[in-house]
Amino acid sequence: MRCYGIKNCDTMKKAMAFLDAHGIDYEFIDYKKAGVAAECLPDWNVRAGWKTLLNTRGLMWKKLSEAQRADVDEAKALALMAEYPSLIKRPVLDTGDALIVGFDPETYARLARKS
Repeated sequence: MRCYGIKNCDTMKKAMAFLDAHGIDYEFIDYKKAGVAAECLPDWNVRAGWKTLLNTRGLMWKKLSEAQRADVDEAKALALMAEYPSLIKRPVLDTGDALIVGFDPETYARLARKS
């Protein structure tokens, strides 16, 4: 299982603390430092959809220009997330079978019961 995100993100800390507390083994990958966002985005888009992946509530989204935020479609969203990985919702948890985007304690609890 791989957990993608940014190490100093509060949501990531909650997700990793949950996984650790429930004894769920995972490999953490900082997608900003590892530079894997652009490589993973096509697969993540197929599995979860760009609308699920795009974080429009974060600081990075607010820092974009009006033109960058306007008329976002799939191609534009993927290009923005590749250029600015902070725009990808965190965490992205790839279980092999499923791709879980964001941290929801109930979803993670179901995952823990399966482990």
